[in-house]
Amino acid sequence: MPRVYLGKPRVTALALQWLPIVVGLAVLYLPSLWDLFNGVWSEDAQMHGPIVLGISCWLIYRNWPAMLEASHGEQSSAWGWLFFVIGLLLYALGRSQDILLFEIGSVIWLLVGIALLNLGPKALKAQWFALFFMLFMVPLPGVVVDTVTMPMKMAVSYVAEHVLFWVGYPIGRNGVILQIGQYMLLVADACAGLHTLLTLEALGLLYLNLVRRDSLVRNVGLAILIVPISFTANVIRVMALSLITYHFGDEAGQGFLHGFAGMVLFLSALMLIIGFDTALQIFENFRARKSHI
Repeated sequence: MPRVYLGKPRVTALALQWLPIVVGLAVLYLPSLWDLFNGVWSEDAQMHGPIVLGISCWLIYRNWPAMLEASHGEQSSAWGWLFFVIGLLLYALGRSQDILLFEIGSVIWLLVGIALLNLGPKALKAQWFALFFMLFMVPLPGVVVDTVTMPMKMAVSYVAEHVLFWVGYPIGRNGVILQIGQYMLLVADACAGLHTLLTLEALGLLYLNLVRRDSLVRNVGLAILIVPISFTANVIRVMALSLITYHFGDEAGQGFLHGFAGMVLFLSALMLIIGFDTALQIFENFRARKSHI
């Protein structure tokens, strides 16, 4: 077929152009990924990292045709060298000093630099969300996580206690420890910590990107609501674990059903996001009808 034949030189040129870049990135980051999978990404609180990485790669692949189309006739930008050098310096510092924030975060700087140097600013714009989404896979310093996580756990524990007490359950609280009936539950970092909040934020932003609403009000409104939605989903998860433990025992709460409560967390967050998006659509439709009266 003529179309396939004419496309071969361009495909070959693109392959030759990007092969050294792919090999270079693999040499730099495959050891880092190995360390992550055998380190922080193997912990419950950080298990969102591989998922974010996979989604980011899929987003890059999904936007690849748009990126190539945007780069057609576009000149490369010398600003790419600045981002490229900053990325290499961050990688060298992070890898040598075991600072994951710099080591893993450096890949975003490098990809920005590579895009500017090879394809230009318009191509980078086509991939901006995929690169931004990668931020959610970068491990944060422990001091930051601990500082933010404790107030979050206290707030989630407080709300979960009061809701369950209001509906009639025998529950009390001491800090982040809930006692429901004869059982005591510790609200752990994985249940209501910063990493969970970031994971749910990533889920909400991914939803916004995939549905691609044209309305600025809906996009901004839903982006703002993602924070309380994430908090509410954490409360629902803690309440679900408390009820599972109260009705089925401690083994059920800490066993298979604990993982099921994690599914409840993300499903409830997704349902809340869709629900608020629908409510914003109804509000917009009502406002549009009112303006035409």
